Amino acid sequence: MTEKTHDVAALNQAYFQSEHLLFNRTTPDHDAVPIVFAFPNTYTVGITSLGYQGVWANLATRSQVDVSRWFTDAHEELPRNMEILGFSFSWELDYVNILAALKKFEIPIDSGDRDQQHPLVFGGGPVLTANPEPFAAWFDLILMGDGEELIGNFLNAYQEVRSASRQDKLRHLAKLDGIYVPQMYTVTYESADGAITAIEPIDSDIPAIVHKQTYKSNLLSASTVVTDKAAWESIFMVEVVRSCPEMCRFCMASYLTLPFRTASIESSLIPAIARGMEVTKRLGLLGASITQHPEFDTLLDHLAQPQFDDVRLSLASVRTNTLTEKLARILSTRDSRSVTIAIESGSERLREIINKKLHNDEIKQAAINAQAGGLKALKLYGMAGVPMENDDDIEQTIEMLISLRKIAPKLKIAFGCSTFVPKSHTPWQWQGVSKTAEKKMQLFRKKLLPKGIDFRPESYKDSIIQALISRGDRRLTKLLILAGSYHEGEAPSDGSYKRAFKELSGQLPPLSWYVHDDWDISQVLPWQHLRSALPVETLVKHRETSFTAQS
Repeated sequence: MTEKTHDVAALNQAYFQSEHLLFNRTTPDHDAVPIVFAFPNTYTVGITSLGYQGVWANLATRSQVDVSRWFTDAHEELPRNMEILGFSFSWELDYVNILAALKKFEIPIDSGDRDQQHPLVFGGGPVLTANPEPFAAWFDLILMGDGEELIGNFLNAYQEVRSASRQDKLRHLAKLDGIYVPQMYTVTYESADGAITAIEPIDSDIPAIVHKQTYKSNLLSASTVVTDKAAWESIFMVEVVRSCPEMCRFCMASYLTLPFRTASIESSLIPAIARGMEVTKRLGLLGASITQHPEFDTLLDHLAQPQFDDVRLSLASVRTNTLTEKLARILSTRDSRSVTIAIESGSERLREIINKKLHNDEIKQAAINAQAGGLKALKLYGMAGVPMENDDDIEQTIEMLISLRKIAPKLKIAFGCSTFVPKSHTPWQWQGVSKTAEKKMQLFRKKLLPKGIDFRPESYKDSIIQALISRGDRRLTKLLILAGSYHEGEAPSDGSYKRAFKELSGQLPPLSWYVHDDWDISQVLPWQHLRSALPVETLVKHRETSFTAQS
């Protein structure tokens, strides 16, 4: 055994033996389909993904499949003749690890180069549901949307054509709701570096539109495994809500995942929490807008009982006007030191444009309540470079943040700030990234740090790459591969992408077109054939409403 092989074996043992499973794995049938379900990052990162956990448990409780997990640094025993390789894709820049995994498994990068001997490669998760086009060539099929029911539908359909040719399998699967087979669609352009003119199925048997699948039950996700090797050590997570009813115009977490769904307190959340607390004393409540659950107070009262006195409670971002003193007190007595709220801006005008239904006095009251409830810190999140933003909006945000230091002097105030990035399926998908955002970040730093406010900016350069991938089309595929080739095994830098654009000049539009330009609403979008919760006409109306709000 080589030293490297020994290290992997040791990691495998350390990771997988530390797990507390909260479900019973099924013994596979003798002719079960061998599947490898991969997360293109380390075990510590991947096992913390509630989405990955849920799909893995879904697979592992089906006798028709024999599933093994794979991470970049560890894996379970892998089948000799895998038929299906799946990826849960949660973060755009993990694509370099997907490329590396395909090479490791000796699978051609381009799906068109694969033959009957190669497994079918599928992908799912938020990155691919939002816009799979930059990565379309790498996947035989993509599962669009929620996996709870889609996984079973996919496996049943696969069983019907398991012994068929690769092409017949893909044709059969392409007809299933929620399954997108990229090679069954052709994209035409005005020119090599021009706009898209059409996206069409290769023949009439293939659906012209692929609809994202939506799981509508009130039994939402909960951890299927608890381990001290997770990024959030030994945490048990429960999904309180899915989507968000606020519909801020930039927010993919709201628009892409509509409608807003809430987990049942009695039949879902309380029983799930009871199961989790048998193996750990750390609880995480997840969701984009958990305090807007109509029975959130009931859940709070449940967690305020003495039986939870030794439980460490963590919450995802809380809607600002629901941060009550009661909530802060329960959090502080459950070993939470801070709470997070998303304010987007300190400007009333800009929040109206964004559709953020929030007033400055509610932000100030949230700080007062956080301090009164015994919390030590308040984390606020906002953005720079928002469409229609002006310098006065930035100054108002600075003034509001400074005022919180006076209103709640015992609180540590932190401000996390990101650059606005256009996201598919939102009203602002047509808007480009502001070239002034980086300067605005520097102004925040200059004005906030001397006032004792912890400023935490996200990388502007990373935001540029996010925007590139977010609005990318299939022509980006060769650019992503080229950029990754400059530093094998490492995530490409912003300079790598610029270098790749220069080398491929004339073969695709320039970086500025993908990232900074405002697109015309009549333009054919790369994801035009992929339908989310709302039709494009509704998104256009919401966009127009935001423009009207500035007047």
